[in-house]
Amino acid sequence: MSEARNAEDRAEAVAAFLRAHPNFLADRPELYRLLAPPRRVHGEVLADHMAAMIAAERAHAAAMATRADDVLAAGRAAAGLTQRVQAAVLTLIRARDPADCVASEFPALLAVDSATLRTEGKDLPRGAASMLLGKRDAVLRPDPEDAGMLHGEASGLARVDALVLVPGAPPMLLCLAARDPAALDPAQGTGALAFLGRAVAAALGR
Repeated sequence: MSEARNAEDRAEAVAAFLRAHPNFLADRPELYRLLAPPRRVHGEVLADHMAAMIAAERAHAAAMATRADDVLAAGRAAAGLTQRVQAAVLTLIRARDPADCVASEFPALLAVDSATLRTEGKDLPRGAASMLLGKRDAVLRPDPEDAGMLHGEASGLARVDALVLVPGAPPMLLCLAARDPAALDPAQGTGALAFLGRAVAAALGR
């Protein structure tokens, strides 16, 4: 009996609060999704309450649809990069001069503005690859501050870049620069680029 009384007292307290603050739910429409919908039998006030609940549900559905679209767009972008990398690898297999293939054909194949190979001890300080990549095989970066060292004459186009390890001794970096951020969007991931770096190393070692 005491529990029932306490529940009734709490309900009365909630009702009193809502009567004292009539705009409380209107200012917090997301709470309508947590309420059981009223029956449309008591006039316009409850009809408005139901309309608010429906509007909140529609807003939630729209937000979920937007999130789904974002996930699909990221998936399409990743698939696009993978396809571009596959085309680059096939071209690399046929190339007589892998380094020339990287510089002359990779930009168009990968939809970037510049592709350059940089070698530690020659173009880069020793230890530069591990310093720039850490333990990763590839990184994507916005507005790189060291674009001049990595991209040379194309540094002014490097709104985004990708640095890809080309394993070997000495280590090399495949440096990609693009003026269009979508060309090297972090949402695409780096797995395909890491594979491309290993493919370049294999081609150079032929």
